[in-house]
Order: sequence, then C-alpha cells, then structure tokens
Amino acid sequence: MKAAQFNQYGGPEVLQLVDLPDPHPGPGQVRIKVSAAGISASDTKIRRGELSFGATLPQTTGADVAGIVDEIGDGMTDRVRALAPDGVDVALDVAGNGVLPELIALAGGEAKNVITVADFAGAEAHGVHFSNGFADGNAFHALATIGELVEAGKFWLPVERTFPLADIAEAHHASETGHVRGRLVLIIS
Repeated sequence: MKAAQFNQYGGPEVLQLVDLPDPHPGPGQVRIKVSAAGISASDTKIRRGELSFGATLPQTTGADVAGIVDEIGDGMTDRVRALAPDGVDVALDVAGNGVLPELIALAGGEAKNVITVADFAGAEAHGVHFSNGFADGNAFHALATIGELVEAGKFWLPVERTFPLADIAEAHHASETGHVRGRLVLIIS
C-alpha cells in the first residue's frame, strides 16, 4: 500500500511516499480502498508535532478519506446490529467479499433489500439484486437526483484543488497558506 509518512516533525518537506504492508481490519474494523483523501488542518499540525493524539513516529497522514470498504473485520456485523438493533432497511455490498448472507440478515432477512455491485456470483446464489449501475438505471437515477440537488443549491461540496498523491507536500504547503476556500484533495491512483 502506498502511504504518505513522516519520520520527523517539520514542514511539508518531511513527507515521503512509502510502501507499507497491506493492512487488514481487526475485530470491529473495516479496511477502505482509498480513492481520495482530504487535507485537514489537523494533518498539518500533526506533521509539525503540534498535535499528536498519542501517536509516535513514524506516522502516516490522511484520515479524511473517500473510498470503498473492501474488507471487514470480525464482529463488524455485530457493531451494525448494535447501531441499528432493529436491522437496516437496505444494504449495499460494494466489496464483493462474501458478506451477502450477513447483509441479508441485517436487512430483515430479505434478499430483495440487498444490492451488490461487486458479487455477481453471490447475487445469483443468494437471490440478491446485482447492479452494474447502468443496465438497470440505478446509476442514472442517482446522478439525476444529485444533479437536481446541485441545481437547487442543496448539495454543495467545494473543492479548491486536487493533487496527485505524489504532490502531497505541495498540498500541505497550500493548506498552510490559509487562503484555501474549499477542500484540498489528494487523488489516489
């Protein structure tokens, strides 16, 4: 896994891209395949040593992420049950890692309440709806709905600038100038 890491506190120049072993979630945790990460004010303070949350060096940076849950740890279903003791109305599988039976149980025991975009064979085996997003129109419906919200001024997510992961030091520098009017986002390829 590629990660932005620093071995000493300092300015953006201390950030290095490193290869780390792929993490696996522990009990009650999930792993996210990150596609984008936001630069937050706490990231730069942590890098400068002004904020630690008890962590020691070396440290990685980038906790504000967007991506897809691609692995779940033991007990994650139990955590969802604790948060929603009466179950959930619907469930979406985006990882395709064999969790459809658990999702069906969480969604009232009804396969019709579960959609997968990643497990075609599991969908056939368990009677779950498989969506590639386009053939059944679900993606077009979602895009149309979001478009309506944007046009109505009810959905707004300002992004000031995007950077490739390799330019994380530049993104941190931009964050520290104090002239940012939206999110700075790292695109992870």
